[in-house]
Amino acid sequence: MNGKLTRKQFDVLAALAETKRALTQRELTEATGHSLGMVNKTVKELSELSLISENRITNAGIEALEPYRAKRAIFIAAGFGSRMVPITLNTPKPLVRVHGKRIIDTLLDACLDAGISEIFIVRGYLSEQFDQLLYKYPMIKFLENPLYNEANNISSALVARYLLSNAYVFEADLLISNPKIIKKYHYTSNFLGIRTERTDDWCFIVKDGVIAEQKVGGERCWQMVGISYWSESDGHRLAQDIPDVYAMPGGRERYWDQVPLVYRKENYAVEARECLAEDIVEIDTFRELKAIDKTYDV
Repeated sequence: MNGKLTRKQFDVLAALAETKRALTQRELTEATGHSLGMVNKTVKELSELSLISENRITNAGIEALEPYRAKRAIFIAAGFGSRMVPITLNTPKPLVRVHGKRIIDTLLDACLDAGISEIFIVRGYLSEQFDQLLYKYPMIKFLENPLYNEANNISSALVARYLLSNAYVFEADLLISNPKIIKKYHYTSNFLGIRTERTDDWCFIVKDGVIAEQKVGGERCWQMVGISYWSESDGHRLAQDIPDVYAMPGGRERYWDQVPLVYRKENYAVEARECLAEDIVEIDTFRELKAIDKTYDV
């Protein structure tokens, strides 16, 4: 097939690719969120294009999804993690173990489960300690951020700016309990969020599925989760916009995600992608770590 898939065609194909089996129209309705009538119409279109056969995805269907496949993952892991002192005095926060497993391992394993094996870690603080990951994950490549102690995490995005097309960007200190939130295929750029009635944390205001505003604290909003995906075209755009914002007065103090969501918002239409509070845990403080893993409560 030549040309771009429609959103509905993509949703049906991605659901079939993810399950790797035939799905009934009702199962596809549940998986995609589209009406039964729309699913029936889309299945007919895809069958006529030979992208599915008997409600299974064909090799041509897999090929049609290729432009939407997540090809790499970038981990932002250069910071000190000051709120996790004393544990981070000797260990970078992503390498801290929770119930015996390093925090970053949950993210890395989810990437590999989704077929993403091109993995880059931007490191800075105690950088040599990240070498231990190579025993379990020999595919990892490291990017060095020499400015991690002088600038905010926009400096890490600056180091990785040419790798952001068809790419996930992860804050490396998130503990995933549901690896299925890391998807193999994406129709457009998106940021993970948790719907909430109220939060004092970073959040999004979402309109028609697209992030309209990023701010700290809000009501009837989406709590921001530090996992995002960037399409090929948006990745190329970020490669230009990140250094531009970094060079602005005060640019070094910015968070990298403020580039597409605040300072160059007009260049992007980033969707909010929902996950649940139980899918992921961000351990911000040593107190929170002790609450989750009692071995630290000594």
